Parts: sequence; C-alpha cells; structure tokens
Amino acid sequence: MAGPLRDPLASPPVDDADVPAWVAATGVAGLVDIHVHFLPDRMLQKVWAFFDEAEQNYGMAWPIHYREPEQTRLDLLRGFGVRTFAPLVYPHKPGMAAWLTSWSLEWAAEVPEAVPTATLYPEESVTTYLGDALAAGARAVKAHVQVGDYDPRDPLLDAAWGLIAEAGVPVITHCGDGPRQGTWTGMDVFAEVLERHPRLTAVIAHAGLPEYDTTLRLLERFPNVHLDTTMVGTPFTESFAPVPADWPARLVDVADRVVLGTDFPNIPYAYHQQLAAIAGWAAADDRLGTAFLRGVLHDTPARLLGTG
Repeated sequence: MAGPLRDPLASPPVDDADVPAWVAATGVAGLVDIHVHFLPDRMLQKVWAFFDEAEQNYGMAWPIHYREPEQTRLDLLRGFGVRTFAPLVYPHKPGMAAWLTSWSLEWAAEVPEAVPTATLYPEESVTTYLGDALAAGARAVKAHVQVGDYDPRDPLLDAAWGLIAEAGVPVITHCGDGPRQGTWTGMDVFAEVLERHPRLTAVIAHAGLPEYDTTLRLLERFPNVHLDTTMVGTPFTESFAPVPADWPARLVDVADRVVLGTDFPNIPYAYHQQLAAIAGWAAADDRLGTAFLRGVLHDTPARLLGTG
C-alpha cells in the first residue's frame, strides 16, 4: 500500500537526491529554470577562475558546487527534474555579444531542454545580431549590467530594448548592486529603461538583491516586470543580503510574477537549497501555498519562455 502523499510545504527537499520526489509532490510535470549558465568551455573556465578568487573579488569564498564537465551538468539538471531551462550567456566587452549569441543558439538546438537565448552589449551592431536572433526564435535575452559594465540607458541600446519589448520575450537582467556593485547597477538606473520601454518583459535577476524593496516597487509600477529567485533566501545569500522579514507576505501581490532561477552551475551550494528556500516562503503565508510553488517552479517561467 502506498504511503501518504508528501506535503511539499511541510517537507522541503533535504538534499539533491530528494529533489525529484519533492518536485513530483508539488504537482508540476517538471522544473522550468529561467537562469542557468552554459558557456563555451574556454570562457566558462575563465568565469570559474574568477570565482576561485572570490575572496578578493567579492569579499567571501565562492566554491563552484557543480564544477563538472558539460555532460555531467546536463545530466544533473535532468536528474533534478528540470524539463526546460534558459542557458544564459553574457559579454564583458564589445564584439563578444554577437558570437556568444550565435554560440548559444547553436548549442540550444542540440539540447532538447534548452531554449534558444541571446545577449546584448551597447554597440552599433546590437540591433543586427539581436534582431537576427529574435527572428531565429530566441526566447530569452540576458543583460548583465554589472559584468558588462555598461549603462543600460546607453542610446545604443534604446532600439534593442524596443526590439525585445516588441518580441515579447523576457530579458533576464542583472542590474542590482549585489553581490558586487557595478558602475551602472541599481534599480533606479534600470527603472529609467522601464520608463522609456514600459512594455518590456523584464525579469530582475536575483530579485535585485540587496535592493529587494526597490525591486518590488518596480513590479508594482510595471506589469511586465518579474523577479527570479536566483540565490535569494539560501543560507549563503542570507548571510550578506537577507530578504525582509515579511518577504513571503510581500510576494502575495506579485505571486504570478516570480520565476525559478538558480544560477546553476555557478553556485557555492547544492541546487536543492534554492528549492527549499522557495518552499519556505510558500509555507510561511497561507495565501501562497502550493499554488505559488507550481507557478514559480513551472507555470510562470514556462509562460514567459513560450513553452506552455
């Protein structure tokens, strides 16, 4: 005889091996992770080398938990129950965005769970390669203001934001001041982009940490703005950018604009910790509950990515 059904709110996943059973208990067919990174190997090794020096760069240790070959990383995601993910790429200087976008489109075509993605940088060619990528079916765009060290209000990007808004695809935007402040980071800066392009479907990466309050105010002002859960609420992040004490209650009014993101594989802890954090929010306020879990883990990111 089968045992009692697991309550996903009362019993969050306790380790990675527990994730598939917990996901099944939520009632979703699988996870949709909107914030995952796959990069050309040479570039990925440089990213990991940066994190090896995280104590100098961030003031804290940041050991990459899933420092594995590409196939192993894919197998891990599949084992967790990830059925769709957005492999995000991002440039740090001019001339990189076009070839990274081309690489990402080709890579995603070979991985059934991956949606095609693009990226951008303020340069004369941005509307050409971005327009081509959107026409080719890119379902998400990555904008990393801190790593790219560019002003998102740069006039060279104005038409690009317009292209993304017109296409209706989400731009996953790292524009907050954490974990390291950049020259052009800050919700107030990106708010000016949204004021100019109010139809832009934006996903604020990391919920804009540490500017959680300001991020939520953006969601109040702009109905197409969402936030992703990437690193938010995990024990690691709570040590330097804790969410407000009333975070679950404040998510109630924007529950349908919260999406699963994890930053896999570049996280210094196990994947299940992100899911446990989300489960904790859902359990903390009766107005959220399992419906919130299903929305965050599958329904809302699937809608944004156009995967049903």
